[in-house]
Amino acid sequence: MRQLCLTVDCPSRRGIVAAIATFLADRGCNITDSSQFDDTETGRFFMRVSFVSEEGETPDALRDGFARTATAFGMTWQLHDEAAKTKVVIMVSRFGHCLNDLLYRWRIGALPIDIVAVISNHMDYQKVVVNHDIPFHCIRVTPDNKPQAEAAILQVVEDTGADLIVLARYMQILSDEMCRRMSGRIINIHHSFLPSFKGANPYKQAFEKGVKLIGATSHYVTSDLDEGPIIEQDTVRVTHAQSAADYVALGRDVEAQVLARAVHAHVHHRAFLNGSKTVVFPSSPGSHSSERMG
Repeated sequence: MRQLCLTVDCPSRRGIVAAIATFLADRGCNITDSSQFDDTETGRFFMRVSFVSEEGETPDALRDGFARTATAFGMTWQLHDEAAKTKVVIMVSRFGHCLNDLLYRWRIGALPIDIVAVISNHMDYQKVVVNHDIPFHCIRVTPDNKPQAEAAILQVVEDTGADLIVLARYMQILSDEMCRRMSGRIINIHHSFLPSFKGANPYKQAFEKGVKLIGATSHYVTSDLDEGPIIEQDTVRVTHAQSAADYVALGRDVEAQVLARAVHAHVHHRAFLNGSKTVVFPSSPGSHSSERMG
């Protein structure tokens, strides 16, 4: 039996859950996992339902049948085949820890994605990528060629049919136009400290200030630099006995973990945009091991 997933975002009102459950039951579907959230501040309702079609209804037939219910409630919705892998383009500059982590998780099946290309503005990771039988594209970016470089990036996305761009420490600012064109489909990772340190050598700054927590934030990219809707965050505790190099090593570890968890939530359709924030449903306790990230 095919495992499918329905995601719904709509104005909050009575009867939404009942309408979805009734439709699925009438079509011979059995719900295996369900999460929902009613945002009383924005008046939006979010729901993710996993189910199996026990009577062999095809996804296209279910989509056609659900359209009337969706229209009645003003839903933005999608029906996903959970066996389908999201096509991903990874972009990286000269820090390779997040790229290497994603490649490893992809290789062992912990991230059910299809990495269709890696793009970099440097050649540092060409061999690593090619050794994984993944196409590598070096697209140099300068102040004079930025529009042409972004056009080349978007051409790779179009040619590969990629659904998601992951910025795995890609150290170039994307244009407002690219952010709008790929809205909700670009995920970034950056260091975030308590307090926050910007500019060069943030880990050195944190060390010199004697911070006790360092961390990372993964978010959807918008035209507001490093201020897009947050998907995942984490911190690690440090002490006075650790060096600036220790801070860097710990920071890289937490960056890689946070980015992987954000990508995991997105490709399992558990992350919903909610204005300047997100709604992120957790994996259910009984999910397959590939749905549980350490």
